[in-house]
Amino acid sequence: MKRPFGRLPDGRDVEAITLGDADGLQVEVLTYGAILRRITVPVRGARRDVILALDDLEAYVRDRAYVGSLVGRFGNRIADSAFTLDGVRHSVSANEGANHLHGGHLGFGKRLWRVLGPVSGARLSLGLTSPDGEEGYPGQVEANVELEVRPNTLAIALTARTTAPTPINLTYHPYFNLAGPHVPAVDQALRIPASHYLPVRPGLIPTGELAPVAGTTFDFRTARRLAPPALDTHPQLAPGGGYDHCWVLDADADCACELSSRDLALTIRGSGPGLQFYNGQFLSKTHPAIGSGVILEPQGLPDAPNQPGFPPAILRPGETYRATIDYELRAL
Repeated sequence: MKRPFGRLPDGRDVEAITLGDADGLQVEVLTYGAILRRITVPVRGARRDVILALDDLEAYVRDRAYVGSLVGRFGNRIADSAFTLDGVRHSVSANEGANHLHGGHLGFGKRLWRVLGPVSGARLSLGLTSPDGEEGYPGQVEANVELEVRPNTLAIALTARTTAPTPINLTYHPYFNLAGPHVPAVDQALRIPASHYLPVRPGLIPTGELAPVAGTTFDFRTARRLAPPALDTHPQLAPGGGYDHCWVLDADADCACELSSRDLALTIRGSGPGLQFYNGQFLSKTHPAIGSGVILEPQGLPDAPNQPGFPPAILRPGETYRATIDYELRAL
């Protein structure tokens, strides 16, 4: 089902598209930013929102907290907004101090995506052309996202092709709160099957080290409540005011993470080697009325173009970038 969702300042219309059945999992997607605006599920006879949402298109255009956005061309951070590729130094837009975050000033989450083909009740395909030089990136990129609502699961497939070598790291950035937006998100429990995480230096740029979680507040291998520890309990908490780090998933990990509330559980599966977990500690500064939520992003590793020890994140002509994310919800 399609409905109008406002008009951009340049006159282009934005649509909101609902996928899924009225008696099961439903998803609302905007053509602006390919934004996940709503994920709702029946719980105890009532429909519950499990991600945070903004009221209207104007709010999404102004938003700088990436509420529900598809982030790219490179999600997460690139140190000093630059990288060297095949011997050539490239500078990309600096939109977080000296660093580059989530694709730059606009990125994929501030673009109007095309609807590709017919929209069924359960499936939607969107496309975007990112021109050569956009935000400083080399190569023209054709990006696609396919979203399919299955029983209890939203399955997402992300693909991209390029005309020149370029970094690619696509993921989604919804703020999750399984109990509802105005219940404290820290009342949820989280499990991350990862024995290591990436320590960061100022600016939340990875140092390149893979640090063990054992014996630290970064150990989520057994599910535990998200109530944040005091910042002085671990030196890695201060740079981001809490958790804003990437966990490196174990080779035998059964999922990217599991999030649970009193009566609902979410299992996230992703194809990337990493999971970025952000506790949402600064969301109230940008959106004081939206409620609280946490970010859980399956993805490649941050700053990979500058980290030779990380899995490569360069897409080359003739190749196809592929990433998948599944959100599976079940009642407890």
